[in-house]
Amino acid sequence: MNDYPTNMLDEVLESTSPEQVKEYLDEYEDALVSGDHPFADYFRRLLREKGMTKQSILARAEFTDKVGYRLLSQERTTKQRDYILRLCLAAQFTLKETQRALKLYGMPELYAKVPRDVVLIIALNQGVYDLGEVNEMLLAHGFERLRKPEESKNV
Repeated sequence: MNDYPTNMLDEVLESTSPEQVKEYLDEYEDALVSGDHPFADYFRRLLREKGMTKQSILARAEFTDKVGYRLLSQERTTKQRDYILRLCLAAQFTLKETQRALKLYGMPELYAKVPRDVVLIIALNQGVYDLGEVNEMLLAHGFERLRKPEESKNV
């Protein structure tokens, strides 16, 4: 999967004429978000590339199948950023992949000036994907652990 930076695509589009739309769409097809559910499409594509199954991710993220499948398909949405972060960690997404997943879901990306986000960024950069370890890191620095769906009715 080619992951062209958005600013680079913006620059290409500045000089793209209406006659070149098809050429642009063909050339940058892998970078484009498709469908009505961009997060679901992106997540599914990355799982396929990593050779992972939704079921294994949901088990690692400690989601029930019902809640997890609905979130992954975007059949149901959430305002809980922690849920999406749990899924990304369980799927062993890199920081860059996690940032894109958050953005496609319509949530704020992890930000280096937010103390709790700093712990999560470090975990992702160091390949710490185990939710128990990540939660221990968060708690050790005085932050809330990543929430599970059962802890809130806002799924």
